[in-house]
Amino acid sequence: MSDQSLWRLLETPRFGATPLPTQVDVVVIGGGITGLTAALLLKRQGKRVAVFERERIGSGETGNTSAHLTYVTDRSLRDMAKKFGENAARQVWNGGADAIDLIETHAAGSSCGFHRVPGFQCAPFFGGRDDAPSLQEDAAFAVRLGFEARFVEQGPVTGKPAIAFADQAIIQPLAYLAVLAIAIEGSGSSIHEMCEVGSVMQDPLAVVVNGETIACDDVVIATHVPMTGSTNLLSATLLQTKLYPYSPYVVDALIDESIAPGLYSDGSDPYYFLRVHDDRDGRHAIFGGEDHKTGQESDTRARFARLEEALLALMPKARIQRRWSGQVIETDDGLPFVGPTDEHQYVATGYSGNGLTFGTLAGIMIRDAITGVEHPLAKLFDPNRKASSLDALATFAAENVDLPLHFVADRLRGVADDDVECVARGEGKVLTIDGKRVACHRTSTGRLYKVSAVCTHLGCLVRWNNAESTWDCPCHGSRFTPEGLVLGGPAEAPLSPIE
Repeated sequence: MSDQSLWRLLETPRFGATPLPTQVDVVVIGGGITGLTAALLLKRQGKRVAVFERERIGSGETGNTSAHLTYVTDRSLRDMAKKFGENAARQVWNGGADAIDLIETHAAGSSCGFHRVPGFQCAPFFGGRDDAPSLQEDAAFAVRLGFEARFVEQGPVTGKPAIAFADQAIIQPLAYLAVLAIAIEGSGSSIHEMCEVGSVMQDPLAVVVNGETIACDDVVIATHVPMTGSTNLLSATLLQTKLYPYSPYVVDALIDESIAPGLYSDGSDPYYFLRVHDDRDGRHAIFGGEDHKTGQESDTRARFARLEEALLALMPKARIQRRWSGQVIETDDGLPFVGPTDEHQYVATGYSGNGLTFGTLAGIMIRDAITGVEHPLAKLFDPNRKASSLDALATFAAENVDLPLHFVADRLRGVADDDVECVARGEGKVLTIDGKRVACHRTSTGRLYKVSAVCTHLGCLVRWNNAESTWDCPCHGSRFTPEGLVLGGPAEAPLSPIE
């Protein structure tokens, strides 16, 4: 079985052979769905744009998505209306619909597999809970707010009650990113892979990339978890305390044609999600769930095992062929953060389970902000907004208990020196060596890597993820390679090597 995302089978074009520019109108940091959408839209407004990606285009969470294109949010429309008002809830879903329409426009004539499909919000796949009354009310409310929805007594997958939503979509996300990237290149705009932005400077605004300084008028930070940029450390840290990273698990299987192509999710907590689509080798089921807060699961392989068991319970003839994990960012009130965090600096994050949809919507909103257009969702998604309800405050308090809990508890564990020989091939352990916490990983060939176990963000101790072979921080979700390099923020510096 492969541990690589289905989307990564595609060989995407390479970028960055040209010299770095010395000055552009807009610098975009991050080559995922948000960064490339914003870059292309800004280029079409006459801006010269430079995109800098630390690795390859799509190497981050866009390449790990389950690739659902839906305006149906994790938080129900009724719940959103209670907290923010009916008009705000309608605007959020309409914004998602606009994003899907834009993706369809960009994808036209390409081979990135865009198709309109129905979406189904189902009663729990497992167990006997009857969600029919609640689903009926949700369907009626969606219709009242202008969305095409209908309640069905016997929905697909399990035959249990469900809501059917028209005009959702599927796409091959990395093929779509390639379409965007090719359109960005040229006419004063460029994409540069393997280029890390070391710092953002103010007065005048500029970024330092691989030691070179590039002047610009605006900076867009599109890095899943925003880097500090030119914002002061306190403001950046406050934003990061409102971001809660969770790790979902995904398996891909070949199935028969008893279930039609479409998007499916259920009412479990955490919920299961399913995408069914046709590919060259047959019909695929991409099934996900088993979410947990990043860095807070000691046996991540067990999550995959339970997920595979659940899929086979739904589809006994499924032939599982690959599996992978990603990361989603939740927020204290369930809405994304999109907009300025400093003068001429913009961020976008907190998409929950709607990364492709909200990432595209964020690109639209950032284009509008830079070109002086007031987007209808600008205030609702403002990164500087305060908690809007007691529920949001409670979420903030509950999620941020991790920092003191793990920071203190991890350091209260025994300090006797450990023997590195206890680290088996293919495994990782945090050991105490000469009084220091050391993250030790032994490769399948026997090579031992030793790096500091202290996360470079706020100092919590990392933990080994045995499914993904990464070091994950349990406090704010930073992720590192076995060698200590940063895979995902908010940490910006690697784990220090230990001689």
